Amino acid sequence: MFKRIFGEHGAKNVVTLFHKPSNSESTRVLNILKQANAQSAAHATEDQASSHNALNKQERTEFELDVTEAPPTGDQLKNILDYLGGGSASTVIQGARDNSDALRRLTENGDAFQRPVIVDWNQGKAVVGENESEILALLRSKPKED
Repeated sequence: MFKRIFGEHGAKNVVTLFHKPSNSESTRVLNILKQANAQSAAHATEDQASSHNALNKQERTEFELDVTEAPPTGDQLKNILDYLGGGSASTVIQGARDNSDALRRLTENGDAFQRPVIVDWNQGKAVVGENESEILALLRSKPKED
């Protein structure tokens, strides 16, 4: 039970939303994440009262939602670009040609960072935009093994 709710190392999975309140797409993503977080908390409570078989079903993963309006740090951006895979620099940094150009542009102008971006740091995965099925798949996937 402890392992299921709090993960391997005793802490909930942290999911960060890089958010821009004036962006309607970003606001929709925030609502999706809040709803998913509320549902996972409700299911965790239900699971406590049910059999061990239900405890083993990890259809929903409890997570701590971190919402920030600040752009990522350089190290965070490097991780996000790694999580998204090659050719993703221009999807998260406006006008970026490659990862090094993305880092340079972020340093020069934090507003070049395109929001919303959802990052599951524990799993090493990220989603750009408001694709609800991709976001929910990110939230439901199992953490990677250490």
